Amino acid sequence: MRVLVTGSADGLGRMVAERLVAEGHEVVLHGRNPARARDALAAVPGASDALTGELASIDETKDLARQANENGRFDVVVHNAAVGEQEPRRETVDGLEHVFAINSLAPYLLTALIDRPDRLIYLSSGMHEGGQVAFDDLQWTRRRWSGAGAYSDSKLHDVLIAFAVARRWPEVRSNAVDPGWVATRMGGRGAPGDLGQGPETQVWLATTDDPVTGTYFYHRRPHRTHPAATDPAVQDAFLTACEQLTGVRL
Repeated sequence: MRVLVTGSADGLGRMVAERLVAEGHEVVLHGRNPARARDALAAVPGASDALTGELASIDETKDLARQANENGRFDVVVHNAAVGEQEPRRETVDGLEHVFAINSLAPYLLTALIDRPDRLIYLSSGMHEGGQVAFDDLQWTRRRWSGAGAYSDSKLHDVLIAFAVARRWPEVRSNAVDPGWVATRMGGRGAPGDLGQGPETQVWLATTDDPVTGTYFYHRRPHRTHPAATDPAVQDAFLTACEQLTGVRL
């Protein structure tokens, strides 16, 4: 099985990649720049390659998709890359709020542009339940900035993408995952969750024979989601918003 894991130079992405390599799968890594890609390859011996692309940039994200397609069709794409809740508000080169650009818009673009795999896995968070689908303020220009709020919104967006893809592409197994609050660089040293369980669900979804799709998992069990996540109208409206921002249709 060929698997692409975004954001795999450290943290949960690296752990997922390590476990998949240990199980004998062909794994391609991703870093935001060449140095991070080299770090990823050094951290995961046995990975076959590492692609580069700064997900805060629409153009670089599109180029990452091009690299992925040139590398060969993937059976699984794990959308792991993200920034966390401690972020100050910043604008990207495209003038977008950067948490939204990296955590929400980049997975949309990669989903739309990478040759359709058999399985898609989107890393979400339990914090998505506190998120909002603020179509009138996706960029946090009207609301008072909250890093936790922006992160929660973005993790809800990831569930919307996962469920929309499951509905629109029935031949693809598309699911979202809450890995728990674990002690990664983003999660912080004081995180109470079991780090060993962090990558478990992603690895299971990448390899299981279970045909499950359109589900949100926590430790391999289906879990409740924000009510908006299962609303097809909200899903489609979010995809339309992403299309309008990028010019790319899913």
